Amino acid sequence: MEQATMVIPATPNRIRAVLLDPRALPLWNEAFLSVDGPAQPAVGQRYALRVRPGLSGRLEYAVIEADRIELRWEVPGFRESGTWTIGESGLVGHAFTQAGPLATLLRTAYRGIAAVRLDRLADRVRQLPQVG
Repeated sequence: MEQATMVIPATPNRIRAVLLDPRALPLWNEAFLSVDGPAQPAVGQRYALRVRPGLSGRLEYAVIEADRIELRWEVPGFRESGTWTIGESGLVGHAFTQAGPLATLLRTAYRGIAAVRLDRLADRVRQLPQVG
């Protein structure tokens, strides 16, 4: 399991807004080329997914709670289950597990990626327009 934590100076609602915008995931997750499906996520809703280098698969939200969001995605030979935890103080955790023959091949390439994803999430949160 790969995992990391980071304080993101934003409200939990702003952080959740980024995590719960499925079609915008490719804007801050470089592995994703496209996510196609409804704009409003729901547990169990499947999205068509394309990842680098052009593999097609699916993504779905497995858990959507106030302080926890879990995403699962897979393409041929690769499956990932990732959890995002959101604390009131802006402390965000990300952990994921991967399986499959392609995951085994890419294991070293994914070392440290939980922290990279948190950095990219923080950048995306900063790019959101201020509301109110």
